[in-house]
Amino acid sequence: MPKQTVARLHQRASIARPWRAIAGAVLMLSALGGCASLGNLAVSARDNEAPYAASQSNLASLSEVIKQHPDDPQAYNMRGAAYGAAGMHEEALADFDKAIGLDPNYGQAYANRGLVERRTNKLDAAFADYNKALSIDANYAPAYLGRGVVYSLQGRSAQALADFNKAIALRPDDAEAYYNRGLLYQSQRQHEFAIDDFSTAIGLAPQRAEPYVARALSYLALDNNSAAASDLDQAVQNDPSDKKAWASRGLAYERLGQKQKAAGSYAKALNLDEKYAPAVAGFARVGGHVGQAYQTF
Repeated sequence: MPKQTVARLHQRASIARPWRAIAGAVLMLSALGGCASLGNLAVSARDNEAPYAASQSNLASLSEVIKQHPDDPQAYNMRGAAYGAAGMHEEALADFDKAIGLDPNYGQAYANRGLVERRTNKLDAAFADYNKALSIDANYAPAYLGRGVVYSLQGRSAQALADFNKAIALRPDDAEAYYNRGLLYQSQRQHEFAIDDFSTAIGLAPQRAEPYVARALSYLALDNNSAAASDLDQAVQNDPSDKKAWASRGLAYERLGQKQKAAGSYAKALNLDEKYAPAVAGFARVGGHVGQAYQTF
């Protein structure tokens, strides 16, 4: 019963964090004629970071703090998180290395370094850092979540599930943990369990599109196309720039026989990415024509 978890950068200072998005959130439209298979869903945890973390002004202010406090490991950890949010992995790793050098028992810095290592496909190094963070604090939920991601990527489903369960036990209000456990259940075709977890995630973070998309995929796999369409209606309102949500919505309405709405949804996905294969195929299947106006709602 594997699930994929979302690891994120953590700071000692409290920072509001947005969710990460699903990768591979659209059913393969080639499976339309049969039972949809979600077993090979590729889920990429794009991690929760502060909305402002990657801004140049924030990086500049954090660098100024480091100038004033060059021996403060927290300052390096926070700037490393900002670099990580900006995709500046080498700079992030350097800052986490410095934070750990200054404080070898800084568990959050190990977990943050593990996240960047995982992002750059250094899974063994990430695994070691998550283990180190947990050796420092056996109740550090983000490290269980991050290690669960690594286990999932390695195909070690039982270990991943155990870590996600532990993360949820420690932080039962963390929507991300439920969302990722749901993804794990979904990848094992345990859709009822997945739907339960996605529903909890939605209750905790109703403004995010990802859990709606994920729950819709499980509904589609169970041929509950009306419920899927309803979830995808909400998903595209929460994030109108999510091409996967639009294409999935197209599939749901296609199955419901509402070709105008299906074509409109596929067209929206194509407006975002004209080469997006599921939308290209779906748009053609429902008889879509470039340049024609279609109903979306």
